[in-house]
Amino acid sequence: MLSLKGEHIYLRALEPSDLDFLYELENTTEIWEISGTTAPYSKHVLNLYLENAHRDIYDVKQLRLCICNKENATVGLIDLFDFDPKNYRAGIGIVVLNSENRNQGVGAEAISLVSDYAFKVLNLRQLYANVMEGNDSSIHLFTKMGFEEVGIKKDWIFSEGKYKNEILFQKINT
Repeated sequence: MLSLKGEHIYLRALEPSDLDFLYELENTTEIWEISGTTAPYSKHVLNLYLENAHRDIYDVKQLRLCICNKENATVGLIDLFDFDPKNYRAGIGIVVLNSENRNQGVGAEAISLVSDYAFKVLNLRQLYANVMEGNDSSIHLFTKMGFEEVGIKKDWIFSEGKYKNEILFQKINT
């Protein structure tokens, strides 16, 4: 996992000790809109998830990693999802839980590390990200990290009584 270590953060596999962090993150209603969550998660359900988190990306088509700072505190999660080894692509998603850890370069470094891993180790051709229109911080982040806006999914998300567009970003491994 040394290849997943950056200058200010490192990425690591989920551990049983991450239960409280995962419980807080998954039950933070402010991020439900971007995660697609519609109901709270119990610690029991999350514990079952953690028991299976070791499974291989080729088996479960997903890889979830903790974003940790130099003080070894977990500040967020980054995922590869919808892993498609036949077509050499995967989605990428990131969440940094507390606002004091945002806009500090954490997201950019995590995306850089996961992109390198996806392109060099998994030999993926492309990564894509789905970002809600109006999420200016995420739009800026993915654009800064070399992702290109390739389309708009109109009325894709129904939230707070209205439909919202979702922007599709893509990064091709050249």
